[in-house]
Amino acid sequence: MQAFEAETIARQTRYAAPQRAAVVAAAQRLGLPLASHDDAKPEHVAEAAAEGMCIAEFPTTLEAADLSRKAGMKLLMGAPNLVRGGSHSGNIAASDLAARGWLDILSSDYMPVSLLQAVFLLAPTDAELPAAAATATATPAEAVGLTDRGRLEIGKRADLLRVRLHRREGAPPLPIVQGVWRAGRRVA
Repeated sequence: MQAFEAETIARQTRYAAPQRAAVVAAAQRLGLPLASHDDAKPEHVAEAAAEGMCIAEFPTTLEAADLSRKAGMKLLMGAPNLVRGGSHSGNIAASDLAARGWLDILSSDYMPVSLLQAVFLLAPTDAELPAAAATATATPAEAVGLTDRGRLEIGKRADLLRVRLHRREGAPPLPIVQGVWRAGRRVA
């Protein structure tokens, strides 16, 4: 195991920086948006900002989240983090960022069903629902340059969900999908 670990570390030392530089250069050449991942320290955020990252995916600390936000990156957290009430690995909770008004984007991460539930957790009142829904629709679409979707506007794709909230005593409401439209056509 020690030999395997040493070999792995040696390969990472040799190849990580040039491979990262090649991927960043290719994405920049093609005009593709970039996201950092699991930034923990100021130097991680500084590197991501210098490379033109527009999304900070799963910053692991409040400091990294704050620095990423100040660098102009959208903060992305996993919906399972919000649904379970915190990170499964001990990192910053999505709810901590939401409470500060810093949570820009929700992703389904390892549990796709959590995305819809997380939106409703962010919106305990009907008045808060549009902003909460934007974390899963408009903001991620804008962050990656998909201008044809993410909002209910004339000329947009019209990808829609119809949802019914199942109310349970002592628990947040559970959203249940009642219909799905893709590009304005019902598909489920």
